[in-house]
Amino acid sequence: MATPLSADKLLKALRDEGLHVVEHRSWRTNNRNHKGPWGPTHGVMIHHTVTSGTSSSVELCYNGHSALPGPLCHGVIAKDGTVYLVGNGRANHAGLGDDDVLRAVIAEKALPPENEANTDGNRHFYGFECVNLGDGKDPWPAAQLLAIERASAAVCRAHGWSERSVIGHLEWQPGKVDPRGFSMNGMRGRVAKRLGGAPDGPSDPPPRPTYEPFPGSAFFKVGRNSAIVTAMGKRLVAEGCGRYTVGPGPAWSEADRKSYAAWQRKLGYTGGDADGIPGKTSWDRLKVPNV
Repeated sequence: MATPLSADKLLKALRDEGLHVVEHRSWRTNNRNHKGPWGPTHGVMIHHTVTSGTSSSVELCYNGHSALPGPLCHGVIAKDGTVYLVGNGRANHAGLGDDDVLRAVIAEKALPPENEANTDGNRHFYGFECVNLGDGKDPWPAAQLLAIERASAAVCRAHGWSERSVIGHLEWQPGKVDPRGFSMNGMRGRVAKRLGGAPDGPSDPPPRPTYEPFPGSAFFKVGRNSAIVTAMGKRLVAEGCGRYTVGPGPAWSEADRKSYAAWQRKLGYTGGDADGIPGKTSWDRLKVPNV
């Protein structure tokens, strides 16, 4: 039983294990905590994405899709071993699983066969989605497998858990096959060996960009609350495009949309291209400071 790691502690644990970690968009506040509890945490669950391509996979896991809202995990592990943090808190990754498996994870004992789906796993497990098609043919590069080992060990080390706290989705929920292409017993062996020694030491964090990267058009919707929206609004005001009576503030609003539409028109866009929803070209030209 453990209290979930804070965003800062999770980030530090991963970097201390030698991982290259990218903080994706507003990952620190991206969660499903309004739909159910997060914690106590008991383990780490490994998945494959059934996708290809790093950028699209990271965006999918951050946003989710119509049938399953994001985040779909806490971190995405790319083919090159980079870990992209996309969620902090409850995430839609584990689903319902076997209560006997959970008891075994808590006791750090060998896992029983999974034959029930009666327990909320999203509450109790950190989730890492690994970019792989999951067809048994898509290769698992050595750098990616090492990152899975390191990420699993990092969370276990931070909580004082053994390798028995690391499981695959296929060991939790009947009918699941992920991760497909390597053995979870073998991975747990790697994690155990790593936990027997000291961590590799912190990797150097990447330099922060001067301007906020474009977060995607889907980011700008009713209900979005982010410092990015405030920073955008301030730049719109500076460009003479502010249409605010109060603010700007962190909650995406109709005033933000009208202000951004004014910016688009200033750039020469017309009609549907000046609808107030940011696109990458206009966003890059606005030069929103990195937050």
